[in-house]
Parts: sequence; C-alpha cells; structure tokens
Amino acid sequence: MSDDHHHDEDGHHHHLRESETYYAARTKALESLFREKGLIGTDTVDRVINFFEHDMGPFNGAKVVAKAWTDPAFKERLLADANKGIAELGLKDGIEGENLRVVENSEDVHNIVCCTLCSCWPWPLLGLPPYWFKDPVFRARVVREPRAVLSDFGVTLPEDKSIAVWDSSAQVRYFVIPQRPADTDGWSEEKLAALVSTEAMQGLALVSA
Repeated sequence: MSDDHHHDEDGHHHHLRESETYYAARTKALESLFREKGLIGTDTVDRVINFFEHDMGPFNGAKVVAKAWTDPAFKERLLADANKGIAELGLKDGIEGENLRVVENSEDVHNIVCCTLCSCWPWPLLGLPPYWFKDPVFRARVVREPRAVLSDFGVTLPEDKSIAVWDSSAQVRYFVIPQRPADTDGWSEEKLAALVSTEAMQGLALVSA
C-alpha cells in the first residue's frame, strides 16, 4: 500500500464540521418529534444522557487501558479474552460489547479501528460513537490511506512502523490499548486513565503526558 497522498485537509475538516452540524440538527428534530407524539417524556432524554455520562462511556475504556499499563498479567488475560478481562474490573460488556477483541499498539505496529459497513462500536467501553466514526468519508479513506487519515488527526508515525486496520462488525468489535507515554512510571491508574482519549482507544490519537 502506498502512503503517497495529496489531500485538502481544510476541505476535509470542513466536511466533518458540516456532518457534525447535520447530525446535531437531526437529533434535535427527532427529539422534538418524539416528544410531540408522546413517545418519550420530558425527562427521558436527560435519563439517557445521565446513563452515558456516569455508567457507559470512554471513562470505562480508560480504566481498562490504565490497568493494562500497570498490570502485565492483566494485560495478557485481556489480550487473550477481552470480555473476561473487563469483567475483572467489574465492567459489563452488555449490548454492543459482546465478542470484544483487544489489540495493542507497540513500537512496531500501530492499530486503527473502523467499521466500513456502518458504525459498530464498543459502547460499554467507549460510550456513544463520535460523528467521525460514522462519517462515510472516514470509513472509506481509513482503509485505503490510513497514514493520511492519521495525519488529519494530528498523528505522524515513523515510516517503518506498520499500520493494522481492524474492521469492527456485528460479530466482533475492536478496542486499542495505546502505547503508554514516557515518564509516567509510578503514576496511579486514576492519573493514567485521565490521559486516555476515545480517539487513542481507536488508534486515531497518541497518548502523551
């Protein structure tokens, strides 16, 4: 696969901003319609948002990453059986979290997760999928030119580092353990978890201290 690529970065970012505005407007319109039809109560949306803010979200995935960084034995179990691994931390795989597979970034390999068909996403660990993950342009480009997409996200990798692109599906969903940043020896799991972003757990960002 050739990494040569010429890309209008400003145009691509403008497209993503338009997509975000479109989905936000569409969501607001659907919420108003459901309320008008009496399909949801006035507090339904607040309860759903509260659930994703406190029970299901990227903070769960960050806990998993921090534990894997500080406990090699746990990381081995996690890589061997991801669902059993997260259960050790009291986390539930739940809907959209079954058949989870964990891959680890290293000095030699960088992993990226996408879903070329729709937007299969490990909700229990990462919460709601971001708009870019569902964007048709992203889904098409990340497989063909992953280095260019990484560049759009501000990530530049050494030319000799290979890139593995994993395609999530209804059968299996992927989750990335990013590389632990330097100079974090002795940090608590809580402090390490605060460094980890959703993008890093899908391979679209690096973690730094």
